Amino acid sequence: MPRPSACPGLLRIVPALDGGICRVKLAGGALGASQADAIADAIDAHASGVVDVTNRANLQLRGVKPGREDALIAALLAAGLGPQAHAHALADDVRNVMISPAAGRDAHALFDTAGLAAELLALLQGDARFAALSAKFALLLDGGERLMMLDHPHDIWFSALRHPAHDNVLVGFGLAGCPPVDARHAGALAAVAPEHIVPLTQALVHTFLDLAQPGHTRMRDVLATHAAESVLAQAARKTSVRLLRDAYVANWRREPADASRRLGAHAQRDATRLHLGGQPALGRMRSATLRGLANIVRNNEGATLRMTPWQGVLLTDIEPANVDATLHALAALGLATTTCDPLTRVIACAGSTGCAKSLADVKADAATLAPHVPGRTQVHLSGCARSCAAAHRAPYTLLAVGGERYDLYHTQDPRDPAGFGRPVARGLTIDEAATALNGSAPPSFDEPFDA
Repeated sequence: MPRPSACPGLLRIVPALDGGICRVKLAGGALGASQADAIADAIDAHASGVVDVTNRANLQLRGVKPGREDALIAALLAAGLGPQAHAHALADDVRNVMISPAAGRDAHALFDTAGLAAELLALLQGDARFAALSAKFALLLDGGERLMMLDHPHDIWFSALRHPAHDNVLVGFGLAGCPPVDARHAGALAAVAPEHIVPLTQALVHTFLDLAQPGHTRMRDVLATHAAESVLAQAARKTSVRLLRDAYVANWRREPADASRRLGAHAQRDATRLHLGGQPALGRMRSATLRGLANIVRNNEGATLRMTPWQGVLLTDIEPANVDATLHALAALGLATTTCDPLTRVIACAGSTGCAKSLADVKADAATLAPHVPGRTQVHLSGCARSCAAAHRAPYTLLAVGGERYDLYHTQDPRDPAGFGRPVARGLTIDEAATALNGSAPPSFDEPFDA
């Protein structure tokens, strides 16, 4: 039976201090120009005119006015922003497939994941039993792009690899984690041909639902009571997909990604056009920004607009002659286009102005702190222990504890699965936190951090 959920969705608007929250899930993060305009019109008419880009490359519409929920939902559905027409009634919750925002354009990719992602979305929406999945149950499909979010744990992850004994690209996969980039993390459970990912996913998700007990919402819950080998064996009995399991797959490591490519201009795989990235301050945009982005797309024939899991935007297929003008247009909309902007190094939740659970005005404190964040690192400000704004562990976390004060945490391994890391200091004001960060930032973060 369907699992109850407090997560917002397009069809489930949940209350918050600043009004209702509606979450729009975007297939592959893509947003058409007319859809951007439709959202802008809808949030001006029925909400606060504010939208946040989420860490799963979706959009969260804030401040939905009482009594305007149905009108907002109708406008979004009319713009084609809901589940597929043939999907089961609760399909909106399960549309959780993350790909690179540069899918199909990244010169480093081993294959284009866009078509396969569409097949996975169709599977998730078309199987009525999957209505029982949590709204947080999520898949990662990594084509080997250089611009890829690798640090968010997923219930099932797939990552492209080249095997020395096979001519064609294979796809490794694992459960309740991330593709491994170094020796600290386990390799893939097995590898399959790309065309077998959909039937394998169906078998794995059905196995999860077979094994999940009441209260088990994520794959990690099942793995707490069942070994991964047991889960894999049970899934294998549900499909004829051939699993490749050898030492190379078990020891395989994924090439590191480069999050800096989310900003500025970078050549695409066609070696002619470029993709351009920008980031709104703390992931928040207003309706005028959405309309401005729609106009940029229209002014660049063939361009596409995609949200990113770094709470930013990516424009693809920009002609070289239009790059400077387009970067200028992004900057005019208030989006940072280089990592020199300190706000690109700070993550913050809605804070006490929007969330009753938050113990601080996190957005305002993050803006105050940003100019003092050391270069080449990242700070996450969270109003409570739920860590809504960051799905990964950041190098530094400031956790609000009340009284306009924060506890400071640090980790040497951003991919650790739980908690905020090692406590560094307690009860800091935001000014004291800035001083502490500049006194304790370690040299290990001199390299770009993928988050």
